[in-house]
Formats: sequence, C-alpha cells, structure tokens
Amino acid sequence: MQTLASVKVQSWLSWFLRGILILGSLVLVGRSFELQIIKGSYYREMANENRIRRITLTAPRGRILARGGEVLVGNIETKKRVIFDPNSGFHLSDDLSAAKEDEIASVFKRNYILGSEFAHVSGYVSEATVDQIGKIDPNCPEKGPMISGGLVGVGGLEQEYNCVLTGTPGEELVEVDTRGVKKRVLAIKPPVSGTDLKTTIDIGLQKEVSRDMGSARGAAVVTDTKGEVLAFYSSPSFDPDKVAASLDKPDLPIFDRVIDGLFHPGSVFKPIVSVGALSEGVIDKNYLFTDPGVMVVKTLYGDFSYSNWFFSEYGRTEGAIGLTRAIARSTDTFFYTIGEMLGPDKIAEYARKFGLDRPTGIDLPGEAPGLVPTPDWKLKVTGTKWFLGNTYNYSIGQGDIAVTPIALNQAIGAIATDELCKPYISEKIGSSCMDLNIKKDNLDLVHEGMKEACESGGTAFTFFDFAAKHNGTEVACKTGTAEVGTDGKPHAWFTLFAPIENPQIIATVVFEKGGQGSEVAGPVARKIMDYYFSRVNP
Repeated sequence: MQTLASVKVQSWLSWFLRGILILGSLVLVGRSFELQIIKGSYYREMANENRIRRITLTAPRGRILARGGEVLVGNIETKKRVIFDPNSGFHLSDDLSAAKEDEIASVFKRNYILGSEFAHVSGYVSEATVDQIGKIDPNCPEKGPMISGGLVGVGGLEQEYNCVLTGTPGEELVEVDTRGVKKRVLAIKPPVSGTDLKTTIDIGLQKEVSRDMGSARGAAVVTDTKGEVLAFYSSPSFDPDKVAASLDKPDLPIFDRVIDGLFHPGSVFKPIVSVGALSEGVIDKNYLFTDPGVMVVKTLYGDFSYSNWFFSEYGRTEGAIGLTRAIARSTDTFFYTIGEMLGPDKIAEYARKFGLDRPTGIDLPGEAPGLVPTPDWKLKVTGTKWFLGNTYNYSIGQGDIAVTPIALNQAIGAIATDELCKPYISEKIGSSCMDLNIKKDNLDLVHEGMKEACESGGTAFTFFDFAAKHNGTEVACKTGTAEVGTDGKPHAWFTLFAPIENPQIIATVVFEKGGQGSEVAGPVARKIMDYYFSRVNP
C-alpha cells in the first residue's frame, strides 16, 4: 500500500524526467535548426570543398615579335598529370605514364628563342613571390589576383609590358570521391592567352649586332631616324633561362649598359659643341684656327698642359683648320678654344637641348639620366670652383659629363635630322619627335665634318672605302676615345648616321675601357653598317 509520501516522490520524479526529456528534445531541435538552417550553407560548402577541387588552368603569356612577325619570345607547352589528394588539393606530376586523358593539364614555359642575343630587351620572367600571390596589379585589375606559380616579368619588355603579355588564368571544377578519385568535371572556365607584342626590332640586324659585339663590356644601339629601335645589345649578356648563374659575375652581365650605363662621351660630344658654337655665333663657316699642338694654362696652382692627340702621339700639328676639318680630325685644341669662347653654361645648355641630361623615355624600365655639369653644379656637389681646364675638358666630352649610349644615339639622330625623337620598341607607340630649330646651314657644316671623318684623312679609317662598296652611300660619323680613371684604358666610341642626304639609320657603339674608338668600336660599327646596307643596296 503506497503512502502519501511515496506518491509524492513518484510524481516529482515523473515530472523531473519529463522535463529532462523535453529539454533534451528542445536542444536537439535547436541544434538541428542551427546545423540545417543557420549554418547549413557553411557546412554544405565545407562538404563541397572536400569533394570539389579547383584546378587553375594557366594561360600562356603573349609572344614578343620582331618587326617582320618573327617570334623572338614564345611559349613551350608542357603536359602535367593532375593527381588529387584524398583530403584536399592536388599536385602536378611530370610522370604521365599512368595518366588518363582527362587527368592531363597544360603548363606553359617561356621560350627565349634568341637567348642571350636579346636578353636585355626581352627581360625574363620569374614565379610570383609570396608577397605577390593574391595581389592585383593596379595597372591591369581585370587580370585578377596573382596566382601561385604565375609568371611575372622582370626587366626589359617582359616587365614594361607585363600587363599586356600576362594572360587570364582559367579554372576547372572537378568532383572527386572520398578516395580523391576524379568523378566528373562540373564546370570549366578556359584561360585567355596574353596579347602578343609586336616590336620594331630587326631580327637579322639584332643577331648581327650581338655577334659583332661579342662578350667585351659595351653597348650598341641602332635606330631609324624616327626613333624605331632596330637593334639593341648590351655586352656581356645573359641567358634569360639561367639568370641566377649571372648574378654574381664581375663583368655584370645583367646590367643594361645601353640605357643604364653612364660613360664619358669623349669626342663623340664634339658635334653638339659645334652646333652650340655655330648657333651662338662664336664661330662661323669661315672661322680658322691654327693648331699649336698643345695649350698651356697658367694658374696659381701651377701650369697645366692640354694637348691635341695628333701632337701627343706623333709630335705634329694640324696647321690652320676650320670646323669641318677639326671634326674630321677630332682636333682637341680647336675645341678647347671654341669651348672657352662658348662657355660651360652654354655647353650645358646645348647638351640639355640634345637630351643628354635626362632619360630618353624608351619603353624599357631602368633607364638612367645623364649628367650634364655646370659651374654651379660643381660648386654645390664638390665644393670647388670651375676652372678653365674644366671647360677645356668639357668641350671634348671629358671631365664630369656622362651619358648613356641610348641618349648619345638620340642626340646624333637630332644632329642628322634636326629632330629629337624618343626611341621606342613597341610598334604601337609610334614616333614622337621634337623640332630643335637649328639652322640648316649650321647642321650642314657639322654633317660635312662628320662626312670627312669617314673619308681618307679622317679618324674613322674603317669607313674610308664604305661609299665605294655600297653604291655611293655616304656616312657621317664621329670617333671617340674618352679617358677614364688612372689605368690608361679609355672608353672606345663610334657613332654615325647614313646616308647623309637622306638619313635612314643611326648607330652608336661603345666599349667600356676598350681602347681607341677608331680601332676598337670603328670595326664593329663597320660590320653593322655592311650588314644593313648589303640588304638595302644589294
């Protein structure tokens, strides 16, 4: 017989158990609601990610083409096997022996067809760094974020036109089972190749220039009169596929001497001084100078001698000469004198007029500006005054003045045509020229002097027979031997344009501490011009 107390205990336990059951049911319902409704999409996405793989489909970079359409830089397609991981992700394997057709993906490697012959123009590519992955190039946001394994241009056209050359990667969504075995393809977004870049480069001339320059330290550039770069070579060069092997070499093969090398110009600067002296009226076509062989400047610090090369080497003088003969014979004493009459500030003014103080604006990264000194610059930088000897050196391209080969070539082009034209490599840029408004008579005098330099009696002996061998094509040229340092090894320069009456081509060659311009740079310039005009006038 149950007592009242036992009945009460049973009733309490019954309700307690019922409460526990109800509470548990509510928790289960709430948890089910959270999993299915509130976090349903999250867990579905997690489940999908476990069975869906996103495979990046690499896009080939655009090709770099020569002016004739020849491929200078292309792509090599390689096949890889896509192997899925049971848990997540995938990796690529070179072993295709057991691969099924739908497990093979394409990967593209850059193909530098000319190799080191074109390396400073082409640049090279490297894989995106950790800092670059996932970031968007603000110059081409439509290409999307950089992906792991993606290629980025470094130097040359690869860097300058990275956005143009870079393609847009595609993507393949693949469903796999719990073992990581591919079941089916859910969707494919095909990759879009990069855009081809057509250049102004003459592939035959480019090869010729690289052969002629060899491996000695130097630079060569060839353009037409409107700025189209036909050939461009910095020596020594490097293999774009093996950049790391060249980084620590003492002759700096990665260094682009055409646009970033600063050299004292020596006598190739004399045509600019000549234009300045004529334009300012300090001399004219009738001006005559009697060469003393050596000029002595007496100062409080002692006497300083400034001689002409003809006197230094042979003990002889040039006699009475005018401007054209002085250019042809590169008579230093003549230019000391007109440089003194013109003055250092005016020399600097004309150097700047011809663009020697600034980058040319060529469509390559890393171009350096030149250095055009003045008395104020010297006082500010060195804390010393400008002396007459500084002016003498300035007037023959010595002293502090330093220029890049590309800027000197641009200036000689302006001597040829009276137009300062920005050099360019992508044909889409087109010519951009500025008239210098120099009197034709003054330019004609300088042209005559440069013409005589390439004829018998001038300093450019390698060109004495050029017209006879190329259907009367006359060349205007200037040699340069620029003293540098104390080791007695000067920079060897040679610059020219041709034909004189209707210029088509401008070329500049320099060898770093190479020796005499006429003996070292001159033969290389001759080979380049022989090749060019053998095609123009076969």
